[in-house]
Amino acid sequence: MPALRFLRISAPLNALLAAIGLVAVAALTTPDASGRTRLILEVVLAGIWVVYTLQLIGTLIMQRGKDVRDGKPALTIDVLAVLVPLAAFLLVGTRDQSLYCAVWLLKPLRDSTFFRLMGRVLSKEARNLIGVTSIFGIILFGAALAAYIIERDVQPDKFGSIPQAMWWAVVTLSTTGYGDEIPQSFAGRVLAGLVMMCGIGIFALWAGILATGFYEEVRRQDFVRNWQLVAAVPLFQRLGSAALVEVVRALRPRIVPAGTVLCRKGDTGDQMFFIVEGSVIVATPNPVELGAGSFFGEMALISGEPRSATVSAATEVSLLSLYSADFQMLSSSSPEIAEIIRKTALERRSTTPKA
Repeated sequence: MPALRFLRISAPLNALLAAIGLVAVAALTTPDASGRTRLILEVVLAGIWVVYTLQLIGTLIMQRGKDVRDGKPALTIDVLAVLVPLAAFLLVGTRDQSLYCAVWLLKPLRDSTFFRLMGRVLSKEARNLIGVTSIFGIILFGAALAAYIIERDVQPDKFGSIPQAMWWAVVTLSTTGYGDEIPQSFAGRVLAGLVMMCGIGIFALWAGILATGFYEEVRRQDFVRNWQLVAAVPLFQRLGSAALVEVVRALRPRIVPAGTVLCRKGDTGDQMFFIVEGSVIVATPNPVELGAGSFFGEMALISGEPRSATVSAATEVSLLSLYSADFQMLSSSSPEIAEIIRKTALERRSTTPKA
């Protein structure tokens, strides 16, 4: 087991090694690098390759007996990081062998949750993205065909064939406008304007589809995480699914470090707190510690009374906060939730100091 821990590489170290390796690759392409400098850089690359080989061994050991699909992205990146530079080294006569180490660009993505999120978004929105891409292809070919017909006699060297005109269509449709191929005729310039406007619309569609997909996926993940947090609070475990959905939408999760003052005595309170993990200290003549499953601040929320005690985090605390406005909305849409909170607050008022 100690050996296995040695083979593990953290995500920051992965990124650091990849950055060092890529800097070395870039430095090796400079013609001014001396023989000694090149040797040092090549040794650095070899050292990083050895580390990545050890990481691959560790990944294979950890994947033994597990579902391969769970660690497939990480395993694939580890294999490529080792085998691509090795193949370039073994193939005698390969030009610029060090350039193949550029595959280490993938290493920082190994543990990235963002790219897993992107994969899910692309998978869910594949049909819409393919549809917009099809429209892009149709307009691209149509623009090249029209430009060929209009400009082939005026500029045969640039628009003498549809493949030649395709380059102009790509540049214009993407609104890049390099200026190396420009329609000379009036009809050609009208066509260019129409193609530009079509390009703006197509790229806006792509951006809108991806933005909507990301928003929905992030919202779904947040909802699932908040559901798990809310379900862990004993107060809400007696609620039905419909009522629990209302609570999930109203409660706002937060994590505070140890020592944070959550509320002060005498302050006006506009929210109450539910403890998911950790503990807090209620500063009374006889300080009281509240742990996971407890709540505080309820009387300031229900009756508007000032805080009667200062509460601070004894440890790092995972909390769910319910603001007064959200409580009023919950009271209207789900009276049973508000009734449970009021009833439990009154039951505990005699035993738990108010905050």
